[in-house]
Order: sequence, then C-alpha cells, then structure tokens
Amino acid sequence: MTARIERVVTEGAVDIDGTEHKVENNTWIVGDDDEVIVIDPARDAAKILEQVGEREVLAVICTHGLPDHVGAAIEVASRDEAVVALHPKDKPLWRETWRETWPDIDMEDDGIFGVADVQLDVMETPGITPGGVSLYCEGLGAVFTGKSLQADGPGKLGGEYPALADQLTSIGGRLFTLPPDTRVLGVHGEEVTVGDLEPHFDAWVSGSLTRTETETEAEGPLTDGTRVAGIRITPGDD
Repeated sequence: MTARIERVVTEGAVDIDGTEHKVENNTWIVGDDDEVIVIDPARDAAKILEQVGEREVLAVICTHGLPDHVGAAIEVASRDEAVVALHPKDKPLWRETWRETWPDIDMEDDGIFGVADVQLDVMETPGITPGGVSLYCEGLGAVFTGKSLQADGPGKLGGEYPALADQLTSIGGRLFTLPPDTRVLGVHGEEVTVGDLEPHFDAWVSGSLTRTETETEAEGPLTDGTRVAGIRITPGDD
C-alpha cells in the first residue's frame, strides 16, 4: 500500500519554567493501511491510537524531548511494543516527563526509519533543544520539523529562542537545502513549504526575529547578519 501522512491535533497546557502555556499540538502519523510510525505523540494517547486504528505502530519518534512531544510516547508505543526514538542529547528533558524509563533508540544524524514504502531520514536540527531533530521523507515530499521551524518561522519555547544562532544554522544549513516544494510539517499550526519560508531567512539572520520596531527603525538593516548573530549558513562554515 502507498504511504500517506495523517495529522492528529490535541490540546492542552505545558509548564515552562513555572509558567503554563496553552498549546495545540500536531501529532503526525506516517504509514499505510498496515503499519505506521507516530511522530511527536502529545498528551492524548487515546485520540492518537483511535486514528491509528488496527494498524501496527512500528516506532514512536520524538523530535524533541519536551513534554508536548513525548507526553503520550509510552502509552502509544506500548500497545504494539513499538520502539521509542529520541536524540540522546534530549534525554534529560525526557526524564522530566518519564522518570522511570528511557527511550529505546538513540537517534543520530543521517539515521533512517522505514515504514510502508518510504523512509524517514534523521536530520539533527538543534536550537530549540540540544537534541532536536527533523525527519525528512523524500518519498512524500515532507519534512517533520518539530518546533525547529513552523509556518510562521523559527519556533519558540515559552515565547523565547533558547539558542537562536544554532536554530538558524539548522534551518539554513539543513532544512532550506531541501527542495522548495517540500512540505514543512511542524508540531504547531498549519503546514507550509520550504519555498514559502526560505525568502525570509536573510531577515531572520539579520535580527528581525528579536529586534523591536523601535530598534529596527533606529538601526536599519545589519550589513553582515551572519557574523553579528554568530550563525553558520552551512554546518561546515567558520
């Protein structure tokens, strides 16, 4: 059977540094009529498994170790004894939600997961979290970006950018190297394409994400945003 992408939207609250944030989360299901992989299972395992139906869950992949990416991971995975995958650098975050268990697989850059007739390629995209990853599916023309990149630009955590230079390096050096028509499927909001977002990258690098209107009017554009922000356009740049 031909693989397809399905979305499950859940609602809830996430506590970040003592402040509660109400959020809607996208959980993505990739597979066919027989087997699936579940990406970023948020808080409502019952709703996610209802969408999965009788299909076998092969793996649960968490793009970040944050609560709204791993909150239903164990329950979703346990139904079919599926493996749970997370980047090892996000294990401390995982432990804040799941204190008595660990993920089964430590994801690494360029790792591969297969489901139905497609594969998901692991791309390290740190910034929001140290172990943030995205999952590129060439066969379906889509990349699952977690919080790293959303329809409105680089994602935030509690309204802030934890490591913006690293995040923009990930976006410019990895995500924006994908074909322009690649669907960007984040953990929040609607989908967009790489081609829709890429033209805004220079402005992000130049500081538009963090400057206020007053600062923008007073300072004007930066002449070398990549150096000022400490951003490497590709992972190998100095």
